[in-house]
This record gives sequence, C-alpha cells and structure tokens, in this order.
Amino acid sequence: MAMHEALQYTKTENNAVQCSLCNHRCTIKEGGHGICGVRHNEKGTLYAMTYGRTSGEAVDPIEKKPLYHYLPGTLSYSLGSIGCNFHCQHCQNWHISRATLEGSHLRTLEPAEGVRRAITSGSASISWTYNEPTIWHEYALDMGTRARKKGLGTIYVTNGYITEEALRELAPMLCAFRIDLKAFTDDFYKKICGAHLQPVLDSAALARELGMHVETVTLVIPGLNDSMEEMESLIRWVIDHLGPATPMHFSAFHPDYKMTDRGATPVATLEKIYTKAKELGLRFPYLGNVHNHQYENTYCPKCNATLVERRGFSSRFIKLDKQQCTNCGEYIEIVRHVT
Repeated sequence: MAMHEALQYTKTENNAVQCSLCNHRCTIKEGGHGICGVRHNEKGTLYAMTYGRTSGEAVDPIEKKPLYHYLPGTLSYSLGSIGCNFHCQHCQNWHISRATLEGSHLRTLEPAEGVRRAITSGSASISWTYNEPTIWHEYALDMGTRARKKGLGTIYVTNGYITEEALRELAPMLCAFRIDLKAFTDDFYKKICGAHLQPVLDSAALARELGMHVETVTLVIPGLNDSMEEMESLIRWVIDHLGPATPMHFSAFHPDYKMTDRGATPVATLEKIYTKAKELGLRFPYLGNVHNHQYENTYCPKCNATLVERRGFSSRFIKLDKQQCTNCGEYIEIVRHVT
C-alpha cells in the first residue's frame, strides 16, 4: 500500500511539522516521528505509516470491549495495528503498543475489504482497538465512513488523548467512544502514562456532546488510584459531565509489563467502589476482570430487576424489552440497534 499523507498537521519552518492529532501535539523534525512512533515526517510531509496495516483481526463479542449499553449481545469486527501515544507501565498489549514498524509483521487490509469482512462475519459493528486507534486516524476514518453507509456501528476503544479538531473530524462516522479514565489525578497520568488528565476529560465530554455513546473503564490499581476519595471524585465528574446514565466499568488490575510490584485488585475494593457509585446516583456501574460476579449484570435503577445477565462475554436478556424494564416500566439508556 502506498504511503498515506496524514491529516491533522501543519507545516512549520525547516521542513518540520506539528501534528494536531493527539494532545501531545508533537513537533516533528524532518526524518523523525511522533511519540506514537507511527507518524513520520519525510521532507516536510507527515505520513501515516500504519494506514491499512494491521497487527490483529478478530470477531469479538462487543462485551469484550467492554461495551454493555451499545449493541449488547452482538459481535464486533475488531482491528488493531501497532504504536501508542501513551507509555503505560502496566500495558497489557505492550507487544503491539511498543512494537516498531521495522520489527513488526503487519498485514495489509484496504478499508473497503475491512467493511466487507465485517459484514460477512455477521458483526453489527467495527471496533478499532487492541492498540490506540487515535493514531490510526485516517484509516479508521476511511473505513468507518464506508461502514456507516452499510449500516454498521463504529467504535473507538481509546485512551481519549485525541484533540478536539480530530474528534470533530471523526464525529460524522463514529458511534461509540469507549474511553479509559485511567485515574483522576494528573500525577498518575504523568508518571504512569506519560500524559495529562485534562485532555482525556475534555475528549470524553466532547464525545458525548457530539452524540456518541460513551462508556468509561477504570483499571483500579492497588496503591496508585484505588483510594475511595479519588474514585468518588471520578464518579462525581462522570455524573456531572457525562450524565448519570453513563456506564462506568471498574476493572481488576493484574500485574503486567513493567508493573509487577503489586498484587491484583481485591474484589472487595471493587465492590466498595460499585456501592459508592450507586450511592452517588450513577445508574449503571459495573465490575470487570472478575469471574462471574453479580455486578457484571445490568439492573434496573428503579426496581433493581435483573435486565441483562452476563457470564463471561455472553449476555442474556431477562427483563428488558427494547429500552424498557418489563418489571416496572423504567426507561433504560441502552442502544439496541444501529441508527
């Protein structure tokens, strides 16, 4: 596949460029690349080096993303590449996020062929996932535009470090924004991820404003972001800025990559966070990375009837008819069909 010129950049002096795709806003000298490792300046032109180049392809239950309120019970055609604009010490996909173009065995997949495969697989959506989709901007935009015309949903599983201008460019084609809220302190983002908190919050709020379905995931790491004070502040922010019906997933940490100096998250800690979220008025908190736990299910916020029962990545609808609890009639904020 030919080299693909990037969107979201401006040319500056001495053949340098400034990338405006993510909030690092890298200034890239001629011959260099951005923090992500995959956007390269050649003679004053910025190229998206992973356009059409994939490291992984799968058909996943949408619950694996995890998305519980967007097309539940369906399959999502999922694609990933390499590179990332974060350097998280606990990355579980470090083998692709930290991979280089020279050392990777990437396959070529044209946007139209990706859409065809998604439809053939019986998937209701396409997800750009596994590594950070923001840095795959041009490819996802091209494929997603085609996908929407064919009636497919579109999903970013993202760290949320995308700029306002880039997110607005995606908005006509992007349906769901599954965003990691990794912590609620800038210190965590700087030390653990090499980034900042506020741009992530800004993109989450903008995604909601632009009409995308938003769900959040927070990996609860013992000793780093697991205090009840921090979790309460995070939950309050989501309620105030994204709305009380925003599904929030609180997931158990397991030692990985460069963070093996602490144990897994106690289930009791996650249960305390879940209880606090309900007390604060969040309609749909969930626990993740726990085996067959009752708090993976969806309950009616009004009568507490079990609406959706989950086991692993499978969903069984119990007392949910379209967007209504059949027990008490409460309206349930859930997207059942692509619009």
